[in-house]
Formats: sequence, C-alpha cells, structure tokens
Amino acid sequence: MKELLNSWKIIALLCLTLGLAPYFPEPHLLGKLKWVWGGAKGMQPMDWFDLIFHGFPFLLLLRLLLLKALRKGIE
Repeated sequence: MKELLNSWKIIALLCLTLGLAPYFPEPHLLGKLKWVWGGAKGMQPMDWFDLIFHGFPFLLLLRLLLLKALRKGIE
C-alpha cells in the first residue's frame, strides 16, 4: 500500500482520471470548487463527499511534492 501512495505514476493517473472526470462541459472538481467559492449555498452532504472524493488525488499529489521538497531541503 505504501508503494501506491508514493508512486508518481499512480497518483498522476488518479489525478487525470478520478480527479478530473467527467471532463465535459468542465471537470467535476472545478465545478464543485466554484460552488464552494461562491458560498456553497445549497450544497448537500453528498456534494461535500463528492468534492473530497474528486479532490483526494490532488491532495496525494501535493503530499508527494511536499515530501520531495522536504527531503531535498534536508540533503
């Protein structure tokens, strides 16, 4: 499991598929973020779950970038 969470290829694939799907008319994650930035009026619990679900791959990517930056700073 640790290998999956630290694999650039797997996380990039997750970002491009789960993170952005469906692609048309706009990526789902962007629509949810616009909704939140607009005040999140009318968002149901399912909408919040959906935001977390589609945003999780990008959180993993951010985690990997931070770990790489911290390791480089230590050396």
